Amino acid sequence: MNMRRFFNPGLFLIAFMLHGCAPVATQELDENVWAAKERASNEAYREDQRIETVAVDHIYGQFKILIHVNVTSFNRRVLISGEVPDESTRSAIEKIVTGIAGVRHVNNELVISENSSLGSRSSDSMITSKIKLQLARDSRTGNDRIRVVSENGTVFLMGNVKHVEAAAAAEIASTTGGVRLVVKLFDYAD
Repeated sequence: MNMRRFFNPGLFLIAFMLHGCAPVATQELDENVWAAKERASNEAYREDQRIETVAVDHIYGQFKILIHVNVTSFNRRVLISGEVPDESTRSAIEKIVTGIAGVRHVNNELVISENSSLGSRSSDSMITSKIKLQLARDSRTGNDRIRVVSENGTVFLMGNVKHVEAAAAAEIASTTGGVRLVVKLFDYAD
């Protein structure tokens, strides 16, 4: 069979037009992946908010005594911090939070002591703000994936990060004025 080379202008035009479609298809794929991650992120955020609200409602609904308890959820990993009068209260609060639907892990960092003062809580708010600002300025951290909680000079770092991001965040927190202790409660992505 004798094959001749031929030039078909129609095929050339189609090939030329399709050449520009690959970047468009890739861009659409990237946008779809980003949208799926955004939806998952929004769903996780709403789930964390629900867990926090339910936990606080249950805790303060059951305990009519003066306690100071904070509940922080990040990716369904819950931190309980604050002060309670005794071990039985501490254990009961952990049991309440553990029983909430969707909670995958509980870190009970409640301290048995008198409630912290307003001055101490104000200092903790300042510490948290300073650390968040430093995390936002530091290129080594995924600051949108790190949650900072300060309680009586102890800083708790939560989030889903790489080990290098966790180390950088811990370094930033530990060098912030007023911080006595840094506790890493990270999930690691690597």
